[in-house]
Amino acid sequence: MKFALLPIALAGLPLAIYAQEIEETPPDSLQASEIVLDEVLVSALRVDRSIPLTFTNLEKQDFQPRNLGQDIPVLMNFLPAVVTTSDAGAGVGYTGIRVRGSDATRVNVTINGIPYNDAESHGTFWVNMPDFASSVENLQLQRGVGTSVNGAGAFGASLNLLTDAVSEEAYGQLSSSFGSFNTLRNNLKFSTGLLQGHIELSGRLSRITSDGYVDRAASSLDSYFLQGAYVDENTLVKGLLFGGHEITYQSWFGIDAETLATDRTFNPAGMYTDEDGNLRFYDNEVDNYKQDHAQLHWNEQLSRDWNTNLALHYTRGRGYFEQYREEDDFATYGFEPITVNGEAVNETDLIRRRWLDNDFYGLVFAAKYRNAGNSFILGGGYNRYEGDHFGEVIWARYATDSEIRDRYYDDDSRKTDVNLYAKSTYALDTHWSLYADLQYRRVSYQANGADTGLVDDKFNFFNPKAGVTYDLNKNHNLYFSYARAQREPNRNDYENGNPRPEKLNDFELGWRYISQEVQLNTNVYYMRYKDQLVLTGELNDVGAPLRANVGDSYRLGLEVDASLQLGSRFQWQPNLALSANRNIDFFFQRDGQLQNLGNTRIAYSPGVIIGNRLTCRPVESLQVSLLTKYVGKQYMGNIDSEASVLDAYSHTDLSLQYELVMKGWLDRLVLSGLVNNIFDARYESNGYFFTYDDDFSTPGTVTTIEGAGYYPQAGIHFLLGATIHF
Repeated sequence: MKFALLPIALAGLPLAIYAQEIEETPPDSLQASEIVLDEVLVSALRVDRSIPLTFTNLEKQDFQPRNLGQDIPVLMNFLPAVVTTSDAGAGVGYTGIRVRGSDATRVNVTINGIPYNDAESHGTFWVNMPDFASSVENLQLQRGVGTSVNGAGAFGASLNLLTDAVSEEAYGQLSSSFGSFNTLRNNLKFSTGLLQGHIELSGRLSRITSDGYVDRAASSLDSYFLQGAYVDENTLVKGLLFGGHEITYQSWFGIDAETLATDRTFNPAGMYTDEDGNLRFYDNEVDNYKQDHAQLHWNEQLSRDWNTNLALHYTRGRGYFEQYREEDDFATYGFEPITVNGEAVNETDLIRRRWLDNDFYGLVFAAKYRNAGNSFILGGGYNRYEGDHFGEVIWARYATDSEIRDRYYDDDSRKTDVNLYAKSTYALDTHWSLYADLQYRRVSYQANGADTGLVDDKFNFFNPKAGVTYDLNKNHNLYFSYARAQREPNRNDYENGNPRPEKLNDFELGWRYISQEVQLNTNVYYMRYKDQLVLTGELNDVGAPLRANVGDSYRLGLEVDASLQLGSRFQWQPNLALSANRNIDFFFQRDGQLQNLGNTRIAYSPGVIIGNRLTCRPVESLQVSLLTKYVGKQYMGNIDSEASVLDAYSHTDLSLQYELVMKGWLDRLVLSGLVNNIFDARYESNGYFFTYDDDFSTPGTVTTIEGAGYYPQAGIHFLLGATIHF
């Protein structure tokens, strides 16, 4: 035993300074010990090896060598059971992530414990926070239901991000990177350090521009991050302001197989025919959106065993996407037919903007007790979303008596989300510990619109979780857990009729091993769903994926990930995910008849996902990493149609980082290089699938027509960067 003083922030997050006895535990041990630098902003939501849940941690030093302007999903690409994609094809602009086949609407994202998923669509739009990875200290990905968290997306996985820790020392940092497709990123970071031992101010300004791999898929992205912190012996208060402004040319339409074979970078967005019959592309077919976040955190160390967290948050979002439309019907916009040169006109070319203007605010709280290996957390939150959806015609070739800024639709929605949870771990003896987690969540959602109809739904969910951990010895532990999750439909689900809430029972069985040279995590899972809202493969008119209830379904899988130290210079980090993902007794209307297709594959759920990272340090200042990803064959629909197949693919990236210690007022210079897809593989990481009935070709018969679209990813491309620390 030794007596230690808890520092403010050296490994993740500030914590109150107080004297505490700490049980020393060898670095090659799984035995639970007191967490000296407990990350209090996220401690209520995160788990460690004493909790019987499946998770992966990613520290800043793990992704920093590759952080040259690409989005967080791309930086997470090599984690177990993760699949990522990029609309523009090169990791800048709109990007997405799936975990165990669960799409982004099921991956619950929190930032310092505050929900980030859009409350109404459940989606996560990383493009609204460009270069946010530069302000992230570390993250934890919980696969499966995970622990009770705040947010609407908690169903298939949870991603908890922790932003920059308070710095004791002042610093400045200037970064710049450039690369393929005219990609350019510049950012500036600073911190005052602790002034008079109590106050720190820090921040970041960033700008990223890129033409994208896909034609005209350009991005212009600005962001900021500002933080003020106050600490004393038992108190930490942090105020954060961060946000971004993105302007991206639309690239969410994909291309068909024929175009894919002849012109991979073709982008149909903005395409129209002018009055002379020439094919043109509208130059401002863009998505233009601003989002600003405010967070205020208050952490108090009440005693040796108790600490509390209280956070207030507010998010302001507003923006639109602009489209050129050919020969649109007057009735869509409330226009009255007119006569031009003696002929009736009821169609027109026009340019429209579809707006979203929303506010999201609330509070989250937690009180935590920890003593002698036992812990108890009581927490919850109140969150309110208010969103306005409206459309404007800003130009029309023919128009009637419409006025400027007339709204051709004007919808609103309101959502209230209240949750309360209690979690506890209890050590029975030196080997066995029990875990329990109970959550109650109440959701109220009101909406009106042509796409949703009139909605006024209320949901009450009780989500219990329990598990057991067995520490065989200091190196091995086993765990088993059960978790139940229930979740409401999102806005797009109401487009398909009267959706039902989805339910999930998740069973996890795992084994962990850790030693000086080897860390190994192995788990099997069985996720059984009722009324799962699976992706159908189809997109709506704004490029958002559509979902439908499918009755009974399941996901069964094996995941293995390891970190092996090979001598003093090499580290090998492989991972493997094998899974079977099935709809049970799936019915589908095909060729005019309702057919039972039996057990079909769930859309966008590859059976094999492999990641690999091999890192070498030939000298202390140089790090070279080779990263490979393999994603197996997957179906973009739920009917096992060969027309919906997304072929297996693999790609390999090469990352280099060299650090040069400087003299004088400069601290160090870090040079980074990233060559993506070094073997120039041609692959598509995402797509869509649709069907429709053709009852005109042959009288008296109905034939189901199938079609698909694809999102091609860039071949070999590079990014080079330099960071000056001073």
